[in-house]
This record gives sequence, structure tokens and C-alpha cells, in this order.
Amino acid sequence: MERIENVVVVGAGGHGKVVVSLLQELGYKVSQILDDDKTKWGSHILSTPIDGPVDKLKGMPRIRALLAIGDNQTRLKVAEKYMGTQWLTAIHPKAWVHRSVAISEGTVVFAGSIVQPDTIIGSHCIINTGVTIDHDCRIDDGVHLAPGCHLAGSVHVGRGSFLGIGVSVIPNRKIGKRTIVGAGAAVVKDLPDEVLAVGVPARIMRNLDKKDGGLL
Repeated sequence: MERIENVVVVGAGGHGKVVVSLLQELGYKVSQILDDDKTKWGSHILSTPIDGPVDKLKGMPRIRALLAIGDNQTRLKVAEKYMGTQWLTAIHPKAWVHRSVAISEGTVVFAGSIVQPDTIIGSHCIINTGVTIDHDCRIDDGVHLAPGCHLAGSVHVGRGSFLGIGVSVIPNRKIGKRTIVGAGAAVVKDLPDEVLAVGVPARIMRNLDKKDGGLL
């Protein structure tokens, strides 16, 4: 049965498109998309109007909303700024999530993903297409696991970290806060906070700093 609840999506980029698609697949009516880019106002994504700036959320105290902002740190800042918003959690019907898994508000789990028992996923995370997360993992707030990431058991990914397409992590590893792991990397050792790591096995290339903009 179609849900009658309206949902507002925040973010009109490519990630916004897949979030709108996910919500439509779940039967939600996406009433509008908000984005601060004025050049997008008046256009549509999947027949949903882009209807003005993010600040319009302040006038929607009872609306359910979902952040569709790909950059982790920006997404977390917007969530904090509008913390009174009722953030939706969305799990694609073609994802498999064990009943023991805990998922906090604002997180999205896309098609083809598998999340195994006793995993804990924080708020405003992106579990992208075809991700696998094995048992007892801990994914902190604002993490993005890009398409095709594979986490073995008891992996801990720190707040705001990004794992690129096809990253693999062996069991019992810890990845620090606001760390970036490049596409195709294999994490076989713990990684600290705020580093860029690439390769097989993953090696630290440099520390991240303010020059990395929204990454920190």
C-alpha cells in the first residue's frame, strides 16, 4: 500500500537522485527537494520539484526529511543545524538487513546491500549500492561506504570517514575519524584519524588538513 506521508529531500545532486528513487521505491511521496544552489530552483529530479533553499526546513517542523548530501562533513553540519527535523531512515526493499542490526536516524541503505547480525550503524550514514557489512561491525555517524565496499566482521569505521568504491577491510580493523580510503584499497591494518590511504594493501599517503575543504 502506498504511504501517504510526504518527505522532503535535502540535496539536488546525483546522490539526491538516488535518494529520491529509493524513497519512491518505498512508496513515499517526495513532495520537494531543497538545495542552496539557486540555478537548480524550478527544475525537477524524477518529477520532484527543486523548491528553494535548505533553510525552508525551519518552516516545516512536522515534515519528515532525508539528507541527500554526499559530502560527509557537510551532511553532518546540516544535520546538526536542523537537529529539530524529523529525519527519516530508508532501507531499500532489495537490501537485506538482519533484525538485530541497529540503524540510527537519517541513514540510507541502498539496493543489493547486506548487513549481518549485531552491526550498529550511526546516524546520517550512506550504505551505498552493493555494500556488504559482516557481523558485529560498528559504523559511526556520517560515514559513507561507496558502492561495492566489503567489511568483514568486527570492523569499526569512525565518524565522517569515506571508503571509496570497492574497498575491502579484513576482520577486527579500525578506521579512524574523517579518514578517506581510496577506491579498490584493501585495509589490513588499523588506520588513524584524518588520513588518506590508498592501495593494496592500503598505505597512508598523507594527513588530511583544512586544504581538503569539506572533507574535514
